[in-house]
Amino acid sequence: MIKNKDTLLMIFIKNPVKGKVKTRLAKTIGDEKALDVYHKLLKHTQKITSPISGDKLLFYSDFIDSADNWNAELFQKQVQTGSDLGERMSNAFQLAFLKKHKKVIIIGSDCIDLTAKHIDEAFNLLEEKDIVIGPAKDGGYYLVGMKALHQTLFLNKKWSSSSVFSDTIESVRSLNLSLGLLEELSDIDDEKDLKGKNYLLRN
Repeated sequence: MIKNKDTLLMIFIKNPVKGKVKTRLAKTIGDEKALDVYHKLLKHTQKITSPISGDKLLFYSDFIDSADNWNAELFQKQVQTGSDLGERMSNAFQLAFLKKHKKVIIIGSDCIDLTAKHIDEAFNLLEEKDIVIGPAKDGGYYLVGMKALHQTLFLNKKWSSSSVFSDTIESVRSLNLSLGLLEELSDIDDEKDLKGKNYLLRN
């Protein structure tokens, strides 16, 4: 595998525990099916990120699961730290830049439409832009990247709300940073997001 130490792809995942993942989705399809959907999202995320060149760092929500199927030779492993999503992302970026990475991107594991091409495009955009964001259709974002830590992007945001993307754009503008945008994609958060994606419910 080609290694490019200048770039780092960080992947935020939740430890797949019944009743703890896809909780909004579970309200209508049940905990068991919601867990199954999340396992499929994790499998998709692993598939699209494995061939990405550069370093990759997998951030678990609660503990490092050494028994899972994320190849330790491809993915470094860490546990998220912080009281909310913003603080956890900010801490992750801080760690990345302390390790001297020059272009750093973070993604979650909720976007079945995300491809390796999107991630490569994001790294390419960071050649010329300070910040890159992949907006989600629910008003959040599925990807954010930067070349230096800008903690303001993660402060005073109402996470898991429809204002996250617009509030983040305001922060980017207030810092006078250049911005590159990817295409808008859908996260899988509740049952309406499964429209046209019934394969996620099949065994």
